[in-house]
Amino acid sequence: MAALCDLTAVELAKGMRARELSPVELLDSCLERIAAVNPTLNAVVATDEPGARKAAEAAEAAFAAGEDPGPLAGLPLGIKDLNETRGLKTTYGSLMYSEFVPTADCGVVASLRAGGGSIFAKTNTPEFGAGANTTNKVYGVTGNPYDPALTCAGSSGGSAVALATSMLPLCNGSDLGGSLRTPAGYCGVVGLRPTPGTVPDETRVNAFSPLSVEGPMGRTVADCALLLSAMLKGNTGEALDPYAGRPADASLLGALPEVDPGRLKVAFTEDLGFAPVSQQVRGLFRQRRQAIGGLFAEAQDRDPELGEADRLFETLRGLNFVASYAKTYRSKPESLGPNVKANVELGLKLGAEELGWAAAEHSRLFHRFVGFMEQVDLLIAPTASVQPFDKTQLYPAEVDGRKLPTYIAWVAITYGLSLTGHPVLCLPCGLDENGLPFGLQIVGRRRQEGRLLAIGAALERAFRDIPGCAAPKPDLARLAAA
Repeated sequence: MAALCDLTAVELAKGMRARELSPVELLDSCLERIAAVNPTLNAVVATDEPGARKAAEAAEAAFAAGEDPGPLAGLPLGIKDLNETRGLKTTYGSLMYSEFVPTADCGVVASLRAGGGSIFAKTNTPEFGAGANTTNKVYGVTGNPYDPALTCAGSSGGSAVALATSMLPLCNGSDLGGSLRTPAGYCGVVGLRPTPGTVPDETRVNAFSPLSVEGPMGRTVADCALLLSAMLKGNTGEALDPYAGRPADASLLGALPEVDPGRLKVAFTEDLGFAPVSQQVRGLFRQRRQAIGGLFAEAQDRDPELGEADRLFETLRGLNFVASYAKTYRSKPESLGPNVKANVELGLKLGAEELGWAAAEHSRLFHRFVGFMEQVDLLIAPTASVQPFDKTQLYPAEVDGRKLPTYIAWVAITYGLSLTGHPVLCLPCGLDENGLPFGLQIVGRRRQEGRLLAIGAALERAFRDIPGCAAPKPDLARLAAA
């Protein structure tokens, strides 16, 4: 079932620029793939085919004239349905916005459009991004490309599924507690949670919170680097994001340099020292650690000191939800889903003493983690605490029989790293015993996204030659037949 859309974004961009591939034919190939597998998976929820065709024709004409219309020219892009897109419906997964069509792009979308990208499709997300399962009352639930009865996780689930099945060559995502990384891990694609502010975001209600970030998703590390480089340019949100700042090594994104993993010192951690992680995931992680540990100069088992990360994250997340949705909660509670309500209710219980503790503890955690990363080049952890589960289940209520205290506790393995303010690359690493993807979180040093992606590309190449560690691909024929 291989088609033009199955090429990587980097291959497509290079081929179109050399006039060996056609942007119009690529769009047609994406449309064919969407028609074939999206009815089974429900990842792409809105499209602008006329606009995308016009953009494809313009890119083709520009290439023919020897012009440079931008690094993303000719590439149809998927935009998470939390990002406002001019002229293309943006629902936030909420019935309150089920017919909302923005008149302007948000900053990150404007930067992608300025880079020549075609804003073609919206990808599914839970209501307001709350919840690590992609389901809402506007569009319904999105299935996993390796087993449509299972979850693709969330909140960037639609983007991850669209990439895994080559419906789209590039998609954006966003990440507060793991919203980009968990779907990438569950769908066998690559995702990057950058250092806060690397991709400027003017849409945060709490501008001074570093938890929520925008980031790139792709089928390869090089594809993520391509999308990130475009996200950094011409972003209209830069002046309004107090954390805005380019990576110290942004120049590396254009052509990722060769890196020798054999010169790196790496720490492995199964659970960050506090997160609930299933025995199945622990076993899979130990297998991968055994398989890839020899790639590095030094590999040690070591947990970072994250203190009361659970309490800290729940406090900061609750504060953000109160800032965003308390007014709606009080005036129209019936318009909000259970996940949003739960977070607002948690936040409303917070007092000044708890908020003061959280501010101080967050600073202490950050300082400790900076010291930790000065001693190693990378920290490697599992991407998820459990493997994919039933998509009708909003979240796992327990892990190995241990009841979890909150609906977000199962993503502690990702939100613990959100608190550190460091970049995290999610890299696919083979399949589990049930044929489902397994992913690794690769943590790098702050403001060094270029170096982290270069290391990721080296690991990606190395994994291809290690049994059981190569990036997987879903069975497209089976999905189309379903």
